[in-house]
Amino acid sequence: MRQLVTLTAILLTIYSGLSQTNEQDSLTIQLAFQEENTDKVDTSILLIKSLYDSEDYTKALRYIQESEELSSKLLYSRGNAEIRYYKALIYTQKEDYYNALDNYTKSLSIFEQIKDSLGMAKVNNSLGLIEIKRGNYNRGLNYALSAITIFERNNLSKELSIAYTNLAEAYFQTGRYEEALEYNTKALDRYTALNNLDGIKLTTKNIAELYALRKEHRKAIDFFETALGLLDEDQDEELRGEILPNLGEQYLLFREFDKATPYLLEGLQYNRRINNQLGIFKSLNNLANLNLQLRNTRLAESQLNEASFIAQNLTNNAELLKHYSIRKALDSTKGDFIKAFNWQREYYELKNRIDRENLRPEVDDSPEVVGPIIEEPVKESTATEEELASENKILWYVIYGLGGLFLISLIFSISTLNKRGDLNRQIKFLMDKNKEYKVQNDEYVERTAHLEEMNHVKDRLFSIVSHDLKDSITSIKAFLDLLKENSISEREFNELIPELSDNADNASALLLNLLNWSKSQMQNLEPKPEMINIQEVFQEKLQLIDKKVKKKRIVLLDESIKGFVYADRSMVEIVVQNLLANAVKFSRVGDVITVSNRDKNGNCLICIEDTGVGISEENQKKIFGTGGFTTRGTHDEKGTGLGLSICKQLIEMNKGRIWVDSELGMGSKFFVELPNSEGSP
Repeated sequence: MRQLVTLTAILLTIYSGLSQTNEQDSLTIQLAFQEENTDKVDTSILLIKSLYDSEDYTKALRYIQESEELSSKLLYSRGNAEIRYYKALIYTQKEDYYNALDNYTKSLSIFEQIKDSLGMAKVNNSLGLIEIKRGNYNRGLNYALSAITIFERNNLSKELSIAYTNLAEAYFQTGRYEEALEYNTKALDRYTALNNLDGIKLTTKNIAELYALRKEHRKAIDFFETALGLLDEDQDEELRGEILPNLGEQYLLFREFDKATPYLLEGLQYNRRINNQLGIFKSLNNLANLNLQLRNTRLAESQLNEASFIAQNLTNNAELLKHYSIRKALDSTKGDFIKAFNWQREYYELKNRIDRENLRPEVDDSPEVVGPIIEEPVKESTATEEELASENKILWYVIYGLGGLFLISLIFSISTLNKRGDLNRQIKFLMDKNKEYKVQNDEYVERTAHLEEMNHVKDRLFSIVSHDLKDSITSIKAFLDLLKENSISEREFNELIPELSDNADNASALLLNLLNWSKSQMQNLEPKPEMINIQEVFQEKLQLIDKKVKKKRIVLLDESIKGFVYADRSMVEIVVQNLLANAVKFSRVGDVITVSNRDKNGNCLICIEDTGVGISEENQKKIFGTGGFTTRGTHDEKGTGLGLSICKQLIEMNKGRIWVDSELGMGSKFFVELPNSEGSP
């Protein structure tokens, strides 16, 4: 049966891919022959939807830009609303929620003006999904609920499946498990009708988790095993790693060790392979609980120690509560009541904090952790209230005794140390002064070396700029001398004009960079960092190369999003302009240049990519070198003269890095990584 489900999923995927490709080809041809009216906008929207469904976001954005211009020109309100909606969907997929919310809001406003209730419902449902992803569950709940009625009235299965899933997630996160189960069940029905295997897998797993929370463990086992049977081992790694330890835990609650053990061991092995830290933590917790019940205390302790190390980087409070409870049971079994008391205290401190902050659904105060098996009769190892009170009373006597001994030792130590106080203070004073002088000296040496390096970079910068300015101006002067002496004909004059224009543009770009630089660096070559919107820098610099791009008939794609870097603006502008100029320089007619940026580990990653001639491995080793390296472009152009070695030094001054990924004949990708806040490394 499982093989049949997998085969069906593969066939559906292949069929879907082929049908989408045929649909896109047909719409592209239809679009090419349509007149510029609202019908053309509608066709373009259908094509954009198809490209979005096939996750070809780059091409979809290209058609969105063209359609947006035409729709605005025609004052076509419905078209504008739909285009804004799909643009927002793509920004959502890229996790650019700022631009997504902006476009959703504009789309919703237009749908409201034209009284399109279905359009309003689509936008509200998508807004609900964003708010749920951002943790605003109540707000997401309201958006999703407002869309449900309209979707149900129109019997839109696809939209309903997404809306039901959003509602179920919001109800789950706010602790309303009955409603979460209801809407997950509705979503499962819709996904089944649509043959959406991914939706079926995820929703089945969610229902299993909800039954586990409701302590309906047999139902949870049934749904977990159903979900596990639907998974593809190669494509559903993360989901499989999540289900295995949960399924093993459910069998463990019934003491069915022979069934729990293989799931837990496979879950641990599987999650180690895919490096799923939460899955490893859950597997270790449950294996430790199993071994504790089988009286394998040494193995249980080893597994709990590893789990404690992983827990330092996790924030799953429900699993932490289970972990503390198992540790308390283990130390109680070993007779180490002081440690057991400490774990009990950790458990209730975390539990009280969760209740106060209301960050997670309420967790049962009686965790389902069973102590070691006793031969006859089988009893729960959970201590009674009287036993706990007796243990606590003994512990307090021990604590008071230790406190008294500590106080006596402290008085004796103070008496002894008091005699040495004056001498120690004098020694400490001299040591502190010595450290202070050493720090001052180290700072002086470091600052001297830094200033020498800055002067070296400044000298190289002006040397390169002056050399290229000299070339450009000399060329212009030679041309003017020929004109002055009537040494060239009108035909020759017209042939030389483009070269003269290029030289003038080159000189202008160099002077612009130099003026920007001088304005911010009047005294020395120290960066003056500030928060910069890199999207604005791209837009400004793209205008400067527009003429050359059109001349070479290069396709320019701006995929930048609103994002910030904390750096010297003039330095960043010089680097971006230089990289863009190089991309144009080494691109051929019809090549594509793409600019983009995204967040990466707390930094901003900038990418300028071209499909031009590329760079050989040998030259890649030279381009950032201090000796300088340059070649002529595809139309025999010269560079701006700033040099990639200078770019590298400018980026490094701003605590960033720059590198290239290129293949000869296939194009180049230049990456720049800069901090996006003052405190970033």
